Amino acid sequence: MNAFSRRGACPALSAPMQTGDGLLVRLNPVAGGLSPKSLIGLCESALKRGNGIMEVTARGSLQIRGLTAESAALLAAEVDALGIAVRTGVPVETGPLAGIDPREIADPRALAERIRMAVEEAGLTARLGPKVSVVVDGGGQLTMDAVTADVRLKAVRVGGNVMWALSVAGDGQSARPLATADEDAARDIAVAVLRMVAEKGRDAHPRDLSERQLASLASWHSFAPPSVLPDISPSTGEISRVAGGSPLSTLKIGEIAHEDAISPLEGEMSGRTEGGVQDRRPIGLFPLSNDTTALGIALPYGSMPAEKLIALAQSALSLGVAEIRLAPGRALLFLGQPSSANHPLRATAAALGFVTIAADPRTRIAACPGTPACASGQIATRDIAETIAAEMTDSLDFTLHISGCAKGCAHPGPAALTLVGGENGAGLVVNATAKALPAGYRPGYDAARGVSRVAAMIRSARFQGETAAACLTRLGPAAIAESYRQE
Repeated sequence: MNAFSRRGACPALSAPMQTGDGLLVRLNPVAGGLSPKSLIGLCESALKRGNGIMEVTARGSLQIRGLTAESAALLAAEVDALGIAVRTGVPVETGPLAGIDPREIADPRALAERIRMAVEEAGLTARLGPKVSVVVDGGGQLTMDAVTADVRLKAVRVGGNVMWALSVAGDGQSARPLATADEDAARDIAVAVLRMVAEKGRDAHPRDLSERQLASLASWHSFAPPSVLPDISPSTGEISRVAGGSPLSTLKIGEIAHEDAISPLEGEMSGRTEGGVQDRRPIGLFPLSNDTTALGIALPYGSMPAEKLIALAQSALSLGVAEIRLAPGRALLFLGQPSSANHPLRATAAALGFVTIAADPRTRIAACPGTPACASGQIATRDIAETIAAEMTDSLDFTLHISGCAKGCAHPGPAALTLVGGENGAGLVVNATAKALPAGYRPGYDAARGVSRVAAMIRSARFQGETAAACLTRLGPAAIAESYRQE
């Protein structure tokens, strides 16, 4: 660990990333989850080696902050000693309930593993950028629709058969459809996309592929045997057609499978602004295939002191929890406990300050550590977030991003409203990212009061049946900024 990864790279356990509060590492257990004892041990290591702040990201990864070069190496050794195997290479992600959800269309784990193996066999890991990722979504109660990915495969039903709908460059709504294929062909075409991207260099993504290349992928009707990956022209990245292999059922670009193929969304909608995807939050009870339930509990703003995670894990251990899984949406899923344990575990979590109900307004706020935790931060993001969450319970049906600086680490995409710290105080950005020019400013210590002015304006200007997000768009940045600056 003698070299730190650059900002924008993935801060793996072996390549920590420099941040405003020291080095940061991110890890994903190979097993998909951790035992309560393993999580306790990991939190104890975070207390000894870092600043004791534990995070679960929007993609469901675990982050440990505040490390030094020396302590990061010690942390890695302690993770090994705990027997926690972590994933390396190109991320190929499945849903947090993969294989145990009675409502999923197909178990995605086998296909995900085949893609991982094919990527390694093709030598693509070193040739692809650190942010390239694949999602294999079996559907069900907790889909991966809100997670962006370079290649997406989602289980669909076509004529009574399970097929895989492939798309590229986006989330469940914004990604571009390519084809619908059986499992063998889906694996091959997914790897073919990654090979095309690799030909363009480590900074490339599928969005950089040409229309001709995408059309080549979408019209590829036959494949080589599974052990042979298709050849790709180094100059154009196009697939050379190979006779033989299994037939592929394809759709034209932009066409979708039969409407029955996509399971309807259910549960509370997130109102996620950056991609428009609405998805069920991983909070509450979820029935599993073995007649038990999973209990979802979220970390407020994706972050908690290690001591509080230890207390929650100790309670889970005493109540018979067998496994704790990381879930996209900054949450933890507790599995294996008797149903009688769910109420006391949720009560303990609520007392410790965790998010235990999906309607909690804190789930609408993305906030980085801010000052004083992060040297880059210029406003106290978490204090502001707590004040706003307490005051805007009736208005917050959109994503509010509170960023200590213009880097926007907690929410890289655009949000309906963003508070960003800077030399002039807390700037307010409307329908853009933290990097955009703020429409107005007020002192950082008084930012929550400014947002409360905006909330009051929403309440008075909102049409019947209109969402707060739609009202903000209608009012426009100038009016919103004027309200924010009011004394």
